[in-house]
Amino acid sequence: MPCLLGILALAFPRIVLILIFLFSNYLDRAYHSIIWPVLGFVFLPLTTLAYAWAINTRGSVDGLQLVVVVLAVLIDLGLLGGSTRGQRRERLL
Repeated sequence: MPCLLGILALAFPRIVLILIFLFSNYLDRAYHSIIWPVLGFVFLPLTTLAYAWAINTRGSVDGLQLVVVVLAVLIDLGLLGGSTRGQRRERLL
């Protein structure tokens, strides 16, 4: 089950955030107010999930957890996975 949730988190992070918020206290343990998960839902959903995972597994963001959070930020910002500009360029060729 955790592997399925991980795959869904990469594909549909906002849906996973809603499901985790509704059916567990996973986000409550990582964030002590509702403001950060809501902002994360809107702007950086995968980073929000990665940070919650890091806090719930280790209690801090260091080592492997830091690498995962940084990768999540890069994916959310679109630096990994291609851009619309690159896709347009490929279509023209």
